[in-house]
Amino acid sequence: MGRYIIRRLLYMVVVVLVVSMITFGLMHSIPGGPFTREKALPAETIKVLNERYHLDDPLWKQYVDYVYAVMVPHFTTTPPSTSLQDDFLLNAKIGSLWIRWMNFGPSYKSRSRTVNDIFRDNLPISGQLGTMALTIGLLIGMPLGILAALKQNTIFDYLGMGVAIFGVSVPVIVLGPVLVWVFGVALKWLPPTGWGARPPYFLGFLPSNLLNGEFFKYAIMPSFALGIGSSAIIARLTRASLLQTIREDYIRTARSKGLQERLIITRHALKNSLIPVVTILGPLFAALVTGTFVTELIFGIPGMGKYFVTSITNRDYPVIMGTILLYAVFLVFANLLVDIMYAYLDPRIRYD
Repeated sequence: MGRYIIRRLLYMVVVVLVVSMITFGLMHSIPGGPFTREKALPAETIKVLNERYHLDDPLWKQYVDYVYAVMVPHFTTTPPSTSLQDDFLLNAKIGSLWIRWMNFGPSYKSRSRTVNDIFRDNLPISGQLGTMALTIGLLIGMPLGILAALKQNTIFDYLGMGVAIFGVSVPVIVLGPVLVWVFGVALKWLPPTGWGARPPYFLGFLPSNLLNGEFFKYAIMPSFALGIGSSAIIARLTRASLLQTIREDYIRTARSKGLQERLIITRHALKNSLIPVVTILGPLFAALVTGTFVTELIFGIPGMGKYFVTSITNRDYPVIMGTILLYAVFLVFANLLVDIMYAYLDPRIRYD
């Protein structure tokens, strides 16, 4: 298992490099540039800006310099000007040296902020939202799928699949405003927009006002609106996989030996039927954590989704590259965890 993990981590470097090359090529193949305006800037101004950000260099040199800044650690004896937490935990002290890496560079549109600043302030919020949405998806989807499979062609099955069809059919762009109007405007039970906690800890997953419940007032509606779609996918996969598993020969053998139905389902059938569900959790987690533009826009959440979409239209190359690379890293790590879970769920799977 250890060798397999090391090999996958080495593959991750190759994956990130390939993704960076494709993204870099697509960005620069689009007509225009980061300083293209509806009212054209003077040629001298554009020349100065290109020289400042080294956009007048050959494309191959721009790409090599970017990869060097992002993926190669830099050692220095000078401590960073900000604290470790404020610098997105990209600094570390080893003996008398500071190691700094993953420097995504300046943002072309937010002149006073770097890409690291944008990630530090907004990515933790998307991480909070995505984690809670995935949790809601699991808490709703798995019980519904299990109940629908065990009670096939009954009212419980129809109810569970009805919820699944609702989650798939009603997008966030419809469900979000309905939730805001009902619970935020009409009933005034929950704040209609905003995000209560700023991220004071690592990646913002531990908001400072978590324990007093203030944080959840802002998080309930967007997390539910985003998670209900995931719960529908999880419920349908769980039902289909469990229905197939409970018809296997070893399940009939276990029943013929007189084992209790509860033990047969929990110890034998459910564990093996979770493999298809675990498979989709990797990319689903990466997609939710890196931000969803529609949900964040509807509920006024200052996450990464808005910056990613606007960076494409504004041709803010460093933000585009940084967001894509972070998503690639999240996706590779999530898939690695999924593969490790395979070995736990099915003892026949080995990575020797």
